Amino acid sequence: MTLLKEIPSAIRVSPALEWDRFVALLGGSAQSALGRMWIEALTPSTDREWMERQHRLVEEMRSLAAAGGMPQLRALFDPSESLAKARIEGVALEAEEIRALLSLAEEIAAWADLMRTPPENAKNSLAELATLSQEVLGVGLRPLIDGMREKILPDGTLADDASPQLRRIRREMERQRRAIEESLRAALRRFSEGGAAQDELIAIRGERFVIPVKTEWKRRVPGVVHGASSSGQTVYVEPLETIELNNDLVRLLEEEQGEIHRIFLQMTRHIAQYAGPVLAGAAVLAEVDTLLARARFAQEYECATPKCTAGDTPEFRLTNARHPLLERRLRAEKKPIVPVTLELAGENRQLIISGPNTGGKTVTLKTAGLLAMMAQAGIPVPADEAVTPGFDAFLADIGDAQSIEQDLSTFSAHVKNLNRIAARATPRSLVLLDELGSATDPEEGSALAVAVAEHFLRVGAWSIVSTHLTSLKVYAESAPGAVNAAVGFDEATLAPTYELRLGVPGTSAGINIAQRLGLSAEIVAAARQRLNTQTQDIARFLESLHEQLDALDVELGRVRRLEQELAKERARLDTEGLKEWRAKVRELETQLASLMKDFEYRARETVRAVEDRAAQQKLSKQAEQRIARLRREFQESFNTAVVAQHTGADRGDKNAQPHVVRHLAAGDQVKLRSLGKVATVQRQIDDNTFEVAVGPMKMRVARDEIAEVIAARGASPIEAARRRTGISVSVAEPDATATEINVIGKTADEAQDEVEKFLDRAFLAGMARIRVIHGTGMGVLRRTLRAWLEKHPQVATVTEAAQNEGGAGATIVELRE
Repeated sequence: MTLLKEIPSAIRVSPALEWDRFVALLGGSAQSALGRMWIEALTPSTDREWMERQHRLVEEMRSLAAAGGMPQLRALFDPSESLAKARIEGVALEAEEIRALLSLAEEIAAWADLMRTPPENAKNSLAELATLSQEVLGVGLRPLIDGMREKILPDGTLADDASPQLRRIRREMERQRRAIEESLRAALRRFSEGGAAQDELIAIRGERFVIPVKTEWKRRVPGVVHGASSSGQTVYVEPLETIELNNDLVRLLEEEQGEIHRIFLQMTRHIAQYAGPVLAGAAVLAEVDTLLARARFAQEYECATPKCTAGDTPEFRLTNARHPLLERRLRAEKKPIVPVTLELAGENRQLIISGPNTGGKTVTLKTAGLLAMMAQAGIPVPADEAVTPGFDAFLADIGDAQSIEQDLSTFSAHVKNLNRIAARATPRSLVLLDELGSATDPEEGSALAVAVAEHFLRVGAWSIVSTHLTSLKVYAESAPGAVNAAVGFDEATLAPTYELRLGVPGTSAGINIAQRLGLSAEIVAAARQRLNTQTQDIARFLESLHEQLDALDVELGRVRRLEQELAKERARLDTEGLKEWRAKVRELETQLASLMKDFEYRARETVRAVEDRAAQQKLSKQAEQRIARLRREFQESFNTAVVAQHTGADRGDKNAQPHVVRHLAAGDQVKLRSLGKVATVQRQIDDNTFEVAVGPMKMRVARDEIAEVIAARGASPIEAARRRTGISVSVAEPDATATEINVIGKTADEAQDEVEKFLDRAFLAGMARIRVIHGTGMGVLRRTLRAWLEKHPQVATVTEAAQNEGGAGATIVELRE
């Protein structure tokens, strides 16, 4: 099984577009050598479905990385050879091979866990990654990992607990070593007294414990010599009394190696059982590594996901595109990069770029070609926007193609390339030609250049051509489907600006650049004199055109700044509007507090209405119902106030708060909400504050603290009762006029006529108050009637009805006496 997936319908890349250098740059973002190999194998494709899927995978990986899901792939490698070895009967993998496979299995399992439980911010946008990971999601590698990870230590050796037999052998070896060391220390002490021992040290030679003895004393120490020091002054002797002990230790070492081999063989068999899932998981992680590298590249270079147009409206558009290799170099030099914007759409298939040397013409060609290849290789492109038609070939003739070995001049090599490109070009090909028509006689080169450009335009190929030739500039202005473009040139500094301007030809400014570079003024003047009149006229026209375009750019910049300032001013006004609305909300909160006081007063009055205990028990249910009703009325009143305030229905309506007493005068007897006591109004301090007296005590209260007027100054008992209870007693004929009129659904004029007639009858009948029912709606009828009633000569007061009388949907009118 190969871990590198074959790219469908792959396109051969042109060396002139530096694809190999780019994939080397991209491979630097991979975590593993396998990931870098995968990236180096990337090529553009004509398979639209494959391209779109690759871009969706990269987008999902960018989302996953942004949400904190960064897989670790440092242990990723190609396990094909090790797994093939594990399948061979009787073969045991080495410790390092087993440890590497276990680390790989852990990373595969970690990726599967991440796909099963992705970060919260990305869990609904990983459909393609989940499909890619199906092979690892279906098989669990945890039994393999958990069964073997604790047996093998980080250095590759087996832990003592790898098997009971290994633990027993190593314990016996430890006891044997201690016995040998004790025996050798006793011998050292004995031989040191006689001066035979060189040092009181125990050494190991050939897996046997020995002691150092002076060379001249070696025959006095009974034992076996196992070698000498490099100086020859010391020999290493195994005393006779430790030989058998060393033999036992060597036997235990052999048993240990046998048990280790058996354990490794068992581990190898276990790994072989999971060879398929591990190999499939490595293939998945290899692609994941490439996706993560592409996501990191996209983040670092601020890339956009390209779009591929299809059907009858193909287009090739790059907005603020940047060549990644050039951008990396300029970043290292701490220099800015000038982005390129180009567009071919509709019937336009050919772009002719002209302008000064070192102005960026070749960079534009390479940027267009490389970014188009990146788009078709599933790699985000460093641009604000990228749209490609999906090319079937990238054909480029860029740079000096001279070959001494093939006996080709520069011109001959260019012609050979042009012939090859012309033979391969189709309406879906991208053709990039640098300095077309150069390296030969200018007149013949111009004719050849125009003919070549016409050929590719006639074929329908997408082509971008750079040139200094005036004939190509003229051709681009007259040929349908061809568009001129100019690289920028600063006439003041005589230096290129590297900006690409579409729709106008550029000026080569060769003589000006030569002057800037210090060429003799005499030579420059002579060169200008040799220019023919037509060439000078064209040069002056182009210079004038570019000056006008520069001025237009300055004006456009000024307009954009004005638009930005306008946007800031609009935002400031919006902010001030928000402050005004907050002030209205605070006003509503004040109304809410007032309504709350009114509700509390009504609740206390309800409680006081129940005088004895028996009546309290009898009327408790009724009291609860009344309190609930009052709560509803309060809520309705508040909602009505909020709606009216938000819609402006109560704007300018001073009667929008019906529970507030409007007409008060010194000497009126009133009832206070919070105290529930009767007080006498002493004086009015301001519009909303009064001084009242409760017995001998005087206090200041707000208008909404006064619940009602008990008796006006000088009012008769009947009038006082009328004011207190809202009931008017009068004598009327049997067909007496009703006390209310309903004008809902009528126009303002119709309602005014009917209310006026009703008002006259009520006044003649001696009524003290009437109720006009007009409904809420948008508040137009209500405001119209109230404004008219307030000016009516027979009307004393106009107030909004209480909630139990209709609230904002009705108006209470008190008549003059």
